[in-house]
Amino acid sequence: MKINVIGAGIGGLSAALSLLAAGFDVRVYERATALSEVGAGIQLSPNATRVLHGLGLEKELALTAVKPLAFHQRRWDDGRTLQRAPLGEPVEARFGFPYYHMHRADLLAVLAGALPAERLHFGHRLTGITDRGDRVSAHFAGHADADADVLIGADGIHSPVRAALFGPEEPRFTGCVAYRGLVPADRVRHLPLEVTVDAWLGPGRHFVHYFVSGGRVLNFVAVIEQDAWTHESWTDRGDPADALAAFDGWHPQVREILRAVDETFVWALFDRAPLHRWSRGRVTLLGDACHAMLPFMAQGAAQAIEDGATLAACLAGAGADPAGALRRYETRRLGRTARLQAMSAANKTRFHLPDGPDQRDRDAGLAAGATGWSFDAIAWLYEHQAG
Repeated sequence: MKINVIGAGIGGLSAALSLLAAGFDVRVYERATALSEVGAGIQLSPNATRVLHGLGLEKELALTAVKPLAFHQRRWDDGRTLQRAPLGEPVEARFGFPYYHMHRADLLAVLAGALPAERLHFGHRLTGITDRGDRVSAHFAGHADADADVLIGADGIHSPVRAALFGPEEPRFTGCVAYRGLVPADRVRHLPLEVTVDAWLGPGRHFVHYFVSGGRVLNFVAVIEQDAWTHESWTDRGDPADALAAFDGWHPQVREILRAVDETFVWALFDRAPLHRWSRGRVTLLGDACHAMLPFMAQGAAQAIEDGATLAACLAGAGADPAGALRRYETRRLGRTARLQAMSAANKTRFHLPDGPDQRDRDAGLAAGATGWSFDAIAWLYEHQAG
């Protein structure tokens, strides 16, 4: 079976590797002329690393990945611990695979390096698709059509494949904007930083930081609530002074990290309502193209990686009915991804509670391990075996 994947992000590349491992003839088409990623970190939980290790990428990932010791939720002003959930060796012992922090560019390099170069085509901007019943054609600006038995849209929140299947629909602004940046670790050596993921929760905003790139760089994301935004982009430059002003009065450690950065990028957070279906005929979607979610469960990339593994398993048993396999794939994935979309959206409210009774109830729940990232609360997510 020949399969074309539109989009060479984390979801598209990992899906291509899962499909290639299952024996399919896979090609990936990317509109950009080269792989690139503006500085940003990513969290990979055991449900994702289980898939990536299964693809034989364990050694390559370990070269730049950081294993955090804990997930540490803290109060915004005094730094008081609200919850500290172990990661590192305890999470690996419990769930069988590690929890990693990585730079997105490092992960993309590992995925692309594992895919034979002749299967990855840059500079291909999709202009349309045609499902002919027995095959599906992808049309590109300035390039010949590419025919296949199945086409997969892994082309992000503004997916042209999704628009071709179900019509145009604008993603919805969630009322949050994120400043993100990278700080050389040497600049923050004077701070008492552990190898953890720290999430500082406060009224109307929160701040997350963790090490990436083998511990050489500190990644941060500073999320604030904002009334309006006109477009979604990963690459709009922000002013570090604006981010610092937004966290006026916060704990000195938060403000010292913000003072240490040279440049920030401002990222408006968009999502979409869950779809009732992802597939039509020989075409389907994965990742942000079908279940874009807020990053407040750190599961966007992980769910795209799960998508690819599940899709490969379903197609492996397709026989002469690839359309039926795509329906089975979406059936297996719809409920799980919709649940995580809803949980991610709920965390926006939970993370940003103003000081008061609701905030005190949240903090009591965190201390009791009843919510958030305790092992018992998160087992359903981390134990999952995609397929």
